[in-house]
Amino acid sequence: MLKIRLSQTGTTNRKAYKIIAIEEGKRREGKPVEVLGTYNPLVKPPVLTLNRERVSYWKSMGAQVSPGAQKLLS
Repeated sequence: MLKIRLSQTGTTNRKAYKIIAIEEGKRREGKPVEVLGTYNPLVKPPVLTLNRERVSYWKSMGAQVSPGAQKLLS
């Protein structure tokens, strides 16, 4: 089963995130099936880039969305 969730990037105090589609059992930094977007909460205002067409495609294929990713997608 696929999940749409966040993958951490950046250094210890400068976190940024990728929004990815990945197999459910894989590690957080494992190889994703597809990178769907990025999120940088450290700049003012926070920057979210997202490929909404691909997100809706993966949802239609049965991918589950994690709670953290759901907050960003809504």
